[in-house]
Amino acid sequence: MTERPLRADARRNRERVLAAAQEAFAAEGISVPLDEIARRAGVGAGTVYRHFPTKEALFEAAMVDRVERMTSRARAALNADDAGAAFFDFLQRMIAGGGVKRDLVDALGPQRANAYEGPARELQTVIGELLFRAQEAGAVRTDIGLNDLMTILKGFFVAVHIDKADSGLQERAFAVITDGLRPR
Repeated sequence: MTERPLRADARRNRERVLAAAQEAFAAEGISVPLDEIARRAGVGAGTVYRHFPTKEALFEAAMVDRVERMTSRARAALNADDAGAAFFDFLQRMIAGGGVKRDLVDALGPQRANAYEGPARELQTVIGELLFRAQEAGAVRTDIGLNDLMTILKGFFVAVHIDKADSGLQERAFAVITDGLRPR
């Protein structure tokens, strides 16, 4: 059975719920109540349940949406003339644009069977292409592989969420990572 496309108002509500869920899950993890997400989205709880029957379904949909948006940005970066600048700019945007979130750690791997496994794998593939292009351009060390980079990024995301971490940690840690990725 083919699903009917959503009416415009239902599509807008779904997008508002996804945006509110992404913000809430990123800040508080999956423990945030669905009623709170509905409140943040400016819709009733019934609207949330109509689109997402469980909190887990909403979490997965929010992650798929976020990962697909990041993948689109990464794909766009593949067309840049300066591969090194595109690589580092993408990493910076990923982090500054909301990438440092509790939920993103799961999307970066290792992968378990879930709804965003495929989109997360696709994101990693495109990041790998960005990395390879930057290495070919001489902007990134050639002894760093995609698995190395993903491990470094995942460690970064976990580190900046340590309770009571000072506000400058993200900036300093990212500077160390980018310095370490550049050729010696």
